Amino acid sequence: MKTINTKYIYMISMVSAMGGLLFGYDWVVIGGAKPFYEQFFHISESAELQGWAMSCALVGCLLGAIVSGVFSDKYGRKRLLMFSASLFLLSAIGTGASNTFNTFIIYRIVGGIGIGLASNLSPMYIAEISPAAFRGKFVSLNQLTIVIGILLAQIVNWQIAQPVPEGISDSDLLHSWNGQYAWRWMFWAEAIPAGLFFLFMFFVPESPRWLAIRGNEFKVKKILTKVGGASYANNEYANILATINANTSAFKIKELFQPSIRKILLIGVVLAAFQQWCGINVIFNYAEEVFKAAGYGVSDTLFNIVITGSVNLIFTFIAIFTVDKWGRKYLMQLGAVGLFGIYGLMGAGYYFQVSGWPLLLLVVLAIACYAMSLAPVTWVILSEVFPNRMRGAAMAVATVSLWLASFLLTYTFPLLNSALGASGTFWLYGIICLFGFLFIRKMLPETKGKTLEEIEREIT
Repeated sequence: MKTINTKYIYMISMVSAMGGLLFGYDWVVIGGAKPFYEQFFHISESAELQGWAMSCALVGCLLGAIVSGVFSDKYGRKRLLMFSASLFLLSAIGTGASNTFNTFIIYRIVGGIGIGLASNLSPMYIAEISPAAFRGKFVSLNQLTIVIGILLAQIVNWQIAQPVPEGISDSDLLHSWNGQYAWRWMFWAEAIPAGLFFLFMFFVPESPRWLAIRGNEFKVKKILTKVGGASYANNEYANILATINANTSAFKIKELFQPSIRKILLIGVVLAAFQQWCGINVIFNYAEEVFKAAGYGVSDTLFNIVITGSVNLIFTFIAIFTVDKWGRKYLMQLGAVGLFGIYGLMGAGYYFQVSGWPLLLLVVLAIACYAMSLAPVTWVILSEVFPNRMRGAAMAVATVSLWLASFLLTYTFPLLNSALGASGTFWLYGIICLFGFLFIRKMLPETKGKTLEEIEREIT
């Protein structure tokens, strides 16, 4: 593997993974803006409208995932990634400029479509261009940029918002700079990375595996030669061609439900949903409620979520350096059982009204556990387990499952928190993590160190 041009792969992977950065930023920026736009749009007394404001982007995520499945196999990965960049740019400008709640919702859904596209296409593209021995590491870069986007949004929110006095009235908060302008600039700041993503994508090649399916041998070998030299290009192209020739008929959606594919599709759908229903994203999206229950005010909460974002980033690096050594299955099991234990302690802390740093520590431990396991490794698995000729459609089905689960998680948290309290809600997430561990242990095959074509032959 000495001839592998890792610098070139890093460059194009990081550009593609900017979709992940925007995914992370757009996903989390709303959490910091939440205390302010809720006052501006007068929805602070309605749990249903709060839940809709937080979760409406997920409707767009579902649409984006469906669109990616329909069009990524037809038009290629690159064009749709550029389209997602333009949607992020439009959403950033439009959301910040909104003066009515309905307009706010529309632009959040537009951003959600961008997330749905990028979350499906960025890891898929990286997996399709990376050598087998390094694929886990390179696909994990997508999660790294998601985490960087999350931390960037948290820092931007923290720096833009002016200090909020303890006990401030809703009226004073509404008429403050934060209530009128801060939340707008939190969204507008996203336009900078969105514009850069769109420009940089012009310099990235199309996926060689997608080009091979289209019969473009010259371009495939040209790209693969840049990746690993002429010998590597010939061998990889031969492997790709063998799987294509074994399936010469045009792909049809009903093939996803054939017995040879059904099991692996089920694994992808369940793992995608579990990545969301393990509960971590409520900490990012509902940081105000989570930390308020632990005794923190608004300004302290904005600082605390910067701490959690920093931990998220640090432990994502651990995943990048272990995913190709320890394996996908081991890390997934570790994350599931780890969260089960941490949520048990968190629920007990809320139940016995523990406040301050002990709960903050447990939140940090939960995010660390998630960041080195379920967060990046799920995307690695989804990007590599599906056959070449149906990868776009199959991954879209799994991604739709992920965003549907995410919508249910985000929308139901205020309702669960009201009905069960913080303790009962996190205990419920802990039970889900236990079931996730059992499913992974029984059903998930190990894929580290294998080419996409080897995985395809073994699974199907």
